[in-house]
Amino acid sequence: MMFILETFFLLAATLVAFLYRGDDFWPLLQSSGIMFGTGALCYGLCFNANEHSVGRREGMLIVTLTWALLSLLGMLPYYLGGYIDNVTDAYFETMSGFTTTGSTILTDIESLPEGILFWRSLTQWQGGIGIIVFTVALLPILGSSAGVMFDEETSGLTHERFRPRITQAAKRLWGIYCLLTSCAVLLFWLGPMDLFDAVNHAFTSISTGGYSTKNASIGFWHSAYTEYVAIAFMFIGSINMTLIYFCFNGRFGKLFRDEEFRWFVGFVVISILVTVTWLLATGVTSDVAYAFRTSAFQVVTLISTCGFATDDYLLWGPFFWLIALMLMLVCGCAGSTSGGVKMGRFVVLMKNLSNEFKKQTHPHAIIPVRMNGRVLSGDIVHRVLAFIFAYIALIILSSFVLTIDGLSFDEAIGAAISAISNIGPGLGNQGPVGNFAEVPVVSKWFLSFLMLTGRLEIFTVLTILVPGFWKQ
Repeated sequence: MMFILETFFLLAATLVAFLYRGDDFWPLLQSSGIMFGTGALCYGLCFNANEHSVGRREGMLIVTLTWALLSLLGMLPYYLGGYIDNVTDAYFETMSGFTTTGSTILTDIESLPEGILFWRSLTQWQGGIGIIVFTVALLPILGSSAGVMFDEETSGLTHERFRPRITQAAKRLWGIYCLLTSCAVLLFWLGPMDLFDAVNHAFTSISTGGYSTKNASIGFWHSAYTEYVAIAFMFIGSINMTLIYFCFNGRFGKLFRDEEFRWFVGFVVISILVTVTWLLATGVTSDVAYAFRTSAFQVVTLISTCGFATDDYLLWGPFFWLIALMLMLVCGCAGSTSGGVKMGRFVVLMKNLSNEFKKQTHPHAIIPVRMNGRVLSGDIVHRVLAFIFAYIALIILSSFVLTIDGLSFDEAIGAAISAISNIGPGLGNQGPVGNFAEVPVVSKWFLSFLMLTGRLEIFTVLTILVPGFWKQ
């Protein structure tokens, strides 16, 4: 059913190709047919299945396979049209799109026809809120199975659900997401962008994906207005969607009382102020207004895991590289479209660390970790610590693998963090644009795996690789 639904998105890109009379019309139409045919075949084979219930293990497997196989079929427009001439690069580009990573192997984006550019942005728009969440919203027929898949895709620290039924929650999330996207389209269009560019950048800013229709990304327009609009929607995309829903319902207090949100805002503000001071002090620029705008843009694009580019931050010196790595690790709020560790887990980590220092002088004291005035259970704290350990361990292990395949030390670390956190930009040759065209073939497949693992919050994918997962 998910493949069949995805056909409509491919047909939307096909319509764009038809309207612009591009040579991508037939590759997109053929891909739509293959997508629909595959979905219909799978549905027919399983139509008479005796068992329809989905447990935790089935949920993990369904979610992981859906993302992996949709990327496999979603790469067909690139490959069939000859816009990407090999399977490795086509799969990497599509996986980067669906996971909203934003890394690319394309060196001349502006040479692509409009239908392909639209499909490229559309993959990120879907991936932002989640393919499974979208399906759950449209397919109440899934029943109780919907909750399992919803939880596997949106795992991690979450807030209270605003509706008792998962399908209702998913529908409202998608409603808010579409409304925010429409606002972004309008505001981008009021600037120097035409309608086509406005739609594409609205898709990739609210999803914190970062794909652009221009080689120079947002920097193409040299527009302060466009940059501030992008900053606003990248920031919104980094906020928990449930809290945004409450704001639309007039319950603004829930947003400003949320501890994770307050930490996130403070983190962003401090990072911007430090970066502005650094740029002015080192003589990178003497224009205070420009220093503030470019600092705000770069900080928000990194912490939101969007990856839009306006400046080459590699020229700002090693001090900012460290700030960039920190932003790429922590990232946005739980329940947002961003990747990374998430600010909520970072807050729990810092509070638990503070408690450990207090226990050094008061060893018999019982000091719980609190979030929003509520005591977190030891199980939640342990899960957070386990996630962060797994996250760091995976970065270290991945860096070893990438260096073995020929990447330099800084490129390997930057690429590993970029893929696992779904950010896009890297260090070294990959740079702020996040271009991985020259990366070896094995590393591209490995990075594709890391992008999927990071998008599904590590444990969903890695648990499938544990032998005990397959035992009765």
